[in-house]
Amino acid sequence: MEMLRRIDRNAERWLLLTFYVMLVVTMAVEVLRREVFSYSSIWGEEIVRYSFIYLAWIGAAAAVRERAHIRIDVVMHYLGPRPKALLHIFGDLVMLFVAVIAVYWSYEAVHISAKFGSVTDGLRISKVWFLMAVPLGFALMIWRLMQSLRRDVQALRTGKPVYEGDTLFD
Repeated sequence: MEMLRRIDRNAERWLLLTFYVMLVVTMAVEVLRREVFSYSSIWGEEIVRYSFIYLAWIGAAAAVRERAHIRIDVVMHYLGPRPKALLHIFGDLVMLFVAVIAVYWSYEAVHISAKFGSVTDGLRISKVWFLMAVPLGFALMIWRLMQSLRRDVQALRTGKPVYEGDTLFD
């Protein structure tokens, strides 16, 4: 149980760190190879591209968890705890609706790629592994949205201030 809590608390952090390190190391190696040895590989460019894609989708899920997405919240400062909680719940429900549709439609591309066996040009591995970034990212967003909805409904019931996340600029 404790292990699941730790994964829930830090999953995005570790995944983001892994893909970021993979991106930076591969890019550094490729720049070195290109500048020193006048040779570059197609696989390095692919690893950087797909790492960046995973970074974007996992980062989006992490932003949902922390309520760090860009938003216009001028009105929120003038609302009490209950209307603020209702607005957050409404926003989470809209995002949940969009995320469910996105999982459905993005999985279609994965299914077609698996059906026809498409592979990447440089790495020569199945594109399914890379196309899965979108449905996995949205599925993780759905999980985080469900947690956020539970937290917001609880705040609405108790009358406590809703979790607003961290602000980027003050």
